Amino acid sequence: MENHDHTINIKLVPIGNSKGIRIPKALLQKYDLTSSLLLEETDRGLLLRKKKEDKLSFDDTYKAMANENEDWDDLNVTIYDGLEGEGFDN
Repeated sequence: MENHDHTINIKLVPIGNSKGIRIPKALLQKYDLTSSLLLEETDRGLLLRKKKEDKLSFDDTYKAMANENEDWDDLNVTIYDGLEGEGFDN
């Protein structure tokens, strides 16, 4: 059985030739909703959810990479990849 944490009644409001909904400020802040959402049709009805960003900013990418604590000790293996003497040396 599904758990419903909170249910509220909302009204459809006219927006031009369409209809829209108003999302309370508290929910916008709670779920960090800023611009676009995904609307998904499911067997149980409509689901609104935050759109995942496809690309990270440079700062976010840098932070994510720094948090990985990757081991680069074997990086020198790529230096000796069998292409020595093929005109790629300095």
